[in-house]
Amino acid sequence: MKLSINNVGKSFGTTPVVTNVSLDVPQGSRTAIVGSSGCGKTTLLRLIAGFIKPDSGEISLGDRIIAAPGHSVPAHRRGIGYVAQDGALFPHLSVVANIGFGLPRAGRIERIGEVMKLASLDESLGARYPHQLSGGQQQRVALARALAPRPEVVLLDEPFSALDTGLRGQTRAAVITALERSGTTTVLVTHDQEEALSFGDGVAVMITGALPQSGSPETVFSDPVSADVAALLGCAVLLPAARKGSDVETPLGVLRVRHDHATGAASVAAMIRPAQVSLSDTHSHCSAAVTGLRQMGPTAVVSLVTEGSHPTAISLSVPTRQTQSLVVGAVIGLEVDGGAVLYPSSLS
Repeated sequence: MKLSINNVGKSFGTTPVVTNVSLDVPQGSRTAIVGSSGCGKTTLLRLIAGFIKPDSGEISLGDRIIAAPGHSVPAHRRGIGYVAQDGALFPHLSVVANIGFGLPRAGRIERIGEVMKLASLDESLGARYPHQLSGGQQQRVALARALAPRPEVVLLDEPFSALDTGLRGQTRAAVITALERSGTTTVLVTHDQEEALSFGDGVAVMITGALPQSGSPETVFSDPVSADVAALLGCAVLLPAARKGSDVETPLGVLRVRHDHATGAASVAAMIRPAQVSLSDTHSHCSAAVTGLRQMGPTAVVSLVTEGSHPTAISLSVPTRQTQSLVVGAVIGLEVDGGAVLYPSSLS
């Protein structure tokens, strides 16, 4: 069922935490809300779940308003499942008992079996207790418990953040597969941009209680509406720039403009992603001096300062094999592919 959030606001005391947030999550889709710690994303999730009430705006499921000032459907009657960061499993109950908690007796065993299969949980785990499971297994049990009552919407509150890197990726993939199979409308909150961009159909970016942009992962990543949004979705390099016809001149050469969010601005900055920059043996496009080199297993971080009238420091993460002949002090060529996004300049 479609989830709609319309101009929702929430303050704690005199401090606004969520400000005029609007977001539509289509039925059966998966949307990630990404933002730094303290930006209000978990508060927004708790508003949807019914744990707290909004001060303004409304939240709807389909054509049913579930929250508005003076009106709030109790959390247990909203048809919403919730997976907490730590899973919040009952430690004294087995896997089967955790998943079946609150289900009607008729058909309970069959439904437990269905959601265990959906969450890729082996039947042999059914008699175990939470402390006998790995972190990834615990999170999949928590998801199975949330899906068991057939909710209209499932909310995931940073469910992978406590897992180590390898397990996080495996668990995330298993959870996404389970959600795809169930077809349940899902909202994830996370501070991990890679997680947000790989989670599903939509991404919403939250900054200091506001939601300045939402859309498909491809659109939001390639065309962020501001430099702050760009930085939240991955490494971003801001370059001083000057318009040159339909292009811009930067310390990395003349670049085409991919998206322009600086119309009418007296001065502009050009944003590119480090992945757009490649090392070159020739200096025809742009040259830079290597000021630092740090190996990080399969990749290396190369620190550079561009040559020319506007020296600019940048850092690139490149495959280690591309840095085997590099030494600090060397001058190399740089090539930029894919164009730049323009913003009003805050660069001096």
